[in-house]
Amino acid sequence: MPNNQSKEKVEYLHQLGAIIRQFPVAPFTDPNNYNNKAKEFAAQTPNAHWTNQFDNTQNRQAHIETTGPEIWSQTNGKVDAIVFSTGTGGTLSGTSIYLKSKNKDIKVFLADPQGSVLYNYYKYGKLERTEGSSITEGIGQGRVTDNLKDACIDDSLFVHDNEAVNMSFRLLYEEGFFVGATSGLNVAAALQVAKLLGPGKNIVTCICDTGAKYMNRLYSKSELEKRNLLNAVPEQFRVFLKA
Repeated sequence: MPNNQSKEKVEYLHQLGAIIRQFPVAPFTDPNNYNNKAKEFAAQTPNAHWTNQFDNTQNRQAHIETTGPEIWSQTNGKVDAIVFSTGTGGTLSGTSIYLKSKNKDIKVFLADPQGSVLYNYYKYGKLERTEGSSITEGIGQGRVTDNLKDACIDDSLFVHDNEAVNMSFRLLYEEGFFVGATSGLNVAAALQVAKLLGPGKNIVTCICDTGAKYMNRLYSKSELEKRNLLNAVPEQFRVFLKA
């Protein structure tokens, strides 16, 4: 895994018995990228299998068969838009393919954090990174994965870390959802879509992670200060931050 992941994620995996190898963040084209290292390790290890989660399109197919139908069923077909951030791209792509097959007028939005190329790619057709790096983990890309290639995307949205952090704390202290920054970003993007489409629309996103994995990052006062994000936390909630 890349060496920029939260301490808690690494500790959880270790507790479950995983042997963890971490590598410096590198582009997918670099042999030292963690995906390429995983492929290499699997090839050299008896009885090992590399799942290739970013480019194995069974990932996307799972969401065509499950997530898309679940959204359609739970909204009784009354869904106007979906908006998801993407890591592998499987959730957004598979869900969009299914829902567009049911109603081509459903709008599909990709939500992208700082430092990713996908916002510019789907907005302007250019694989250019947005400025900065993000406090979010597991989303944003430097390429279009095989899972994402056939996604039915209408538009892309850029979500600044300030918006993602602010929404993460609002979800916790106003709604009771203890989430990570990816969920905060998704809901912040859904709010952008609501403003674009106007009142009376059903907009679906995903709360996909738990804040327990990010106590030393998203919920750390010193880390937020280091990233110039402390002011993104509503003032009345800052008293609850760990040092």
